[in-house]
Amino acid sequence: MSLTIALLGMLELSPLSGYDLNKRIEASVLHFWSADQSQIYRTLSRLVADGLAEVTVIAQDGKPDRREHRITPAGHAALDAALRAPLEPETPHESFLMRIFFAGALGIDGVRELLRARREEAARLLARLTTIEARDPGRPETIGQALRRATLRNGIVHAEAELAWLDETESVLVTAAR
Repeated sequence: MSLTIALLGMLELSPLSGYDLNKRIEASVLHFWSADQSQIYRTLSRLVADGLAEVTVIAQDGKPDRREHRITPAGHAALDAALRAPLEPETPHESFLMRIFFAGALGIDGVRELLRARREEAARLLARLTTIEARDPGRPETIGQALRRATLRNGIVHAEAELAWLDETESVLVTAAR
C-alpha cells in the first residue's frame, strides 16, 4: 500500500488540504501508517498531475488561500483497484526487536533502559489511541466507520500487548540476572 493510495482513501472520505490531510493522518492512522508533511505535499502534487485528484483554491480573508483536494473518478478507480488487488506479503522490519535481540551486550541495566523507553512509547501510544476512541463512543453507522474503528481497536490491542510483553520480558531479565 503506497502513500498515494492512503491519500486517495483520505480524500474519498472528504476533500482536504495538505495540512488537513496531515492532521487527519495524525488523528486516525498514525499507529499503522505514517507520512511527513513534505511527503504528503509531494504526493498530492503527483495525484493532481496524474488526474487522480483535483485542487480547488479557496480564498480566505487574512490567510493564505486554501488548496482543497478532491478525489476524481480516476482516483476512485485507482483506489478501488488497489483495495481489490491481492495482498502482498509484508516483510517486517522491527528495529526495536533487532536491538533487543542483540542487547545482551549492554548488560541488565542497558536492557532495562531500552525496555523502559519502549514502555513509555507504548504507553503514550495507548493513551493517544484510547483518547481518540473515547471521542467517538457512538455505534458505527456505516461499514466504513466500523472498519475505521476496527483499525483503531487494532492499534489499542497491539499497544496493550506490547506493554504486557515488556512486563514479561522485564520479569525474564530478573530471572536471567540471578
